[in-house]
Amino acid sequence: MAYNEFAYFYDEFNGEADYDALYRAVKQKLLAHNIRDGLVVDLGCGTGELTLMLTQDGYDVIGVDQSEEMLCVVRDKAEQLGISSGLLLLQQDILQLELYGTIRAAVSTFDTFNHIPNLEGAIRSAAFFMEEGGVFVFDMNTPYKHACILADNQFCLEGPDADCVWQNHYDAELGRVEITVDIHYHDTDERFHEQFYEYTYSRQQIEQLLQRYGFRVESVCDGESFDELRPDSQRYLFCAVKQYTQLGGNENG
Repeated sequence: MAYNEFAYFYDEFNGEADYDALYRAVKQKLLAHNIRDGLVVDLGCGTGELTLMLTQDGYDVIGVDQSEEMLCVVRDKAEQLGISSGLLLLQQDILQLELYGTIRAAVSTFDTFNHIPNLEGAIRSAAFFMEEGGVFVFDMNTPYKHACILADNQFCLEGPDADCVWQNHYDAELGRVEITVDIHYHDTDERFHEQFYEYTYSRQQIEQLLQRYGFRVESVCDGESFDELRPDSQRYLFCAVKQYTQLGGNENG
């Protein structure tokens, strides 16, 4: 899935997101494993809020996204902050990563992995480049959110430059939510339509895939409060540690 027209209004429409709290939670996981610098990849970096925070904190960051429009937004932000030198942006499908070397950590936030029908491929791809002891921190929307919050609901988002209607349709049999986004620009009266899916994965499915590709699941918490999971938690936050290095050695996965 690649946001196109929506990329330029993603931050505007996602204004309630607490990026600072999310970054503190991610950074805490990295520091707990003594990852204070080195190469970190942000998978599905979007408009780059987390990517830029990592860069400002001294990490060497690779931001990966399939959407050139999203990467343009990140590039503009990095130039404004004067931190372009510490950042590499790659337009790639995260199922077909080419990172040219091993990484110390990978992060992925705001349910990027829910947009992937082949979750196993995404985890396998990230695992291949991870050093032994490397940390993988990512969030995903829970089955509860798909079935009870997104469900068949419609959300109307109003911004100063455009309005957006976000319509969901949950299909329990197929295990996915169909999402349509309609954007109306105020000044030009232009209208754009985008459609994509979020796929539903249980905690057990995710943990089994992580273990299959050499990760030890260290913790799973609520991805919004960062406390213990509840039955009505809308987002998971996983932290997993790679047990061996694959790139340049034997593939044990």
